[in-house]
Amino acid sequence: MDRLTNTIRPYAWGSTTAIAELLGVAPSGEPQAEMWMGAHPGAPSRTGRGALNEVIDADPEHELGTAAVAKFGPRLPFLLKLLAAGAPLSLQVHPDLAQAEQGYADEERRGVPIDAPHRNYKDANHKPELICALTPFDGLCGFRAPGETADLLEALDVDSLKPYVDLLRAQPEEAALREVLTAVLSADPEQMAETVTEVTAAAQRLGGVHEPYASIAHHYPGDPGVIAAMLLNYVQLQPGEALFLGAGVPHAYLNGLGVEIMANSDNVLRCGLTPKHVDVPELLRIVRFEATDPGVLRPEGSSTGEEVYETPIDEFRLSRFVLPEGAAPHDLTAATPQILLCTAGSVRAGELTLEPGQSAFVPAGEKAEVSGVGTLFRATVVA
Repeated sequence: MDRLTNTIRPYAWGSTTAIAELLGVAPSGEPQAEMWMGAHPGAPSRTGRGALNEVIDADPEHELGTAAVAKFGPRLPFLLKLLAAGAPLSLQVHPDLAQAEQGYADEERRGVPIDAPHRNYKDANHKPELICALTPFDGLCGFRAPGETADLLEALDVDSLKPYVDLLRAQPEEAALREVLTAVLSADPEQMAETVTEVTAAAQRLGGVHEPYASIAHHYPGDPGVIAAMLLNYVQLQPGEALFLGAGVPHAYLNGLGVEIMANSDNVLRCGLTPKHVDVPELLRIVRFEATDPGVLRPEGSSTGEEVYETPIDEFRLSRFVLPEGAAPHDLTAATPQILLCTAGSVRAGELTLEPGQSAFVPAGEKAEVSGVGTLFRATVVA
């Protein structure tokens, strides 16, 4: 197996301390948002044999296994990350596979440059994802019931919100959510900024269930995404709990450190909390306008000690091992590619010792025995 050297992305919303603390190094003073583990060409992990994407390109069937290549093609179909949010990420949604293929083909046909700021589709793949909390982790996930949102907005006692409250109470669920989100994102920017200012003051005064939105507004003053965020379920994960984000589900991460895994894609449609481009018509085509339970996931244990986070996605499978002192070694040898990530303690993986934040790539079929005392996340595919 190969020890991985990984790139840390310095996005502005990143925590200045969380990843450094996990790695046991001094903070740099700069935001450290994501550490990427995988073969994404934007920041591939490095091995003793070269960049991981180049290693895989040289012999896909040896590195990934014949079953994975047959199902997903000659590429690693997932990207594993450490994600450290010190401020809210953009409110966003991801397309399903058919929507991604259609959107990418359309923008290619129209000659939209791949790096254009108004480009929506960087590839033809979907981007389901799973976030597992390592610390208490706050986020927004899926629409809450319209009546509950109406109560939340009404309590703020802001006149300009009253039309939204009326729509949420009077219309059927799908129509109510669609009409209110459309109205928020299409409103006059100056008038919306005034509304957000009033909402912020009221949310600060009321506190309680309104406090998270006051915090969001502190980071994004005047942004219509503050109102859009109030349409969504607020979720607090405890360490070990996870959220699965499927296609069409609006979401945002607000604060905390977690392990994230996703299909290998860059396709994001933004709804707000960002200075970046928001394509309202395309966004409205992608969003699923239905109230949903966030569906907090807890790992399902087995007799082998492996705790699996079950999802309906084949491109990735995330599990963890909590290794106690004196436990027998675990044989993780598999016919599929794997990335192993230590998040606590000290874990022996083959000939490598992994400390918190360290990771390894295990080619398909490679012997992989792990032991030690600590927590190990295992990322692979279902092939």
